[in-house]
Amino acid sequence: MANASNRPKLKIQKTKSEFIWDIIGLSCHIGSIILLIVVWNSLPVQVPAHYNALGEVDRWGVKWELLILPIIGALIIILMQVFERYPETHNYPERLNSINAQQFYLNSRKMVNQLKNISQIILASIIFESISIALAWGKPLGGWFLPAALFSVFIPIIIGIVKQRKIQ
Repeated sequence: MANASNRPKLKIQKTKSEFIWDIIGLSCHIGSIILLIVVWNSLPVQVPAHYNALGEVDRWGVKWELLILPIIGALIIILMQVFERYPETHNYPERLNSINAQQFYLNSRKMVNQLKNISQIILASIIFESISIALAWGKPLGGWFLPAALFSVFIPIIIGIVKQRKIQ
C-alpha cells in the first residue's frame, strides 16, 4: 500500500483535543486581528518589522507590514485545514495497511492540527510583540522567544513520530 491512491479514505471524527487546539489557534488569530484594529490609529508610522535571534529589532518598517502576519496566518489555516481533511495523502511507512490506517491517519492529522494552531499562537505573539514595542507597553520578549517557538513546533513532530513508530 505504498501509493497514496491505493490508501483507504476514512471518515474519522475530529477529537476533543483537535477542537480545543482549533479554538486556541483561531482565538489567537482573531485576537491578534482585533488588537491590530483597536490600536491601528495609535501605532507610529514605523514599527518593528524583523527580529534577530536574540529577539532584538533589527529592521523597522511601516505599520502596514503588520498586516502580512495575519494574512500568512490565514493562508496557513486554509492550507493546513486541507492537509487535515485528507490524511490519506500524508507520508507513511510501508507498514500502513487497511487495519492500522485509522491509527496512522489520526496520529498524522493530530500532528498537522497542532502545528497549524501553534503557528497561529506564534504569529499572534509576534504581532503582539511588535505592537508592544511600537507603543512602548513594556519589555520585549527577548532571546527566549525563538528557542521557545522552535521547541513548540518540534515537540508535536517528535511526539507524532514516536507515536507513529508504536503503531503495528
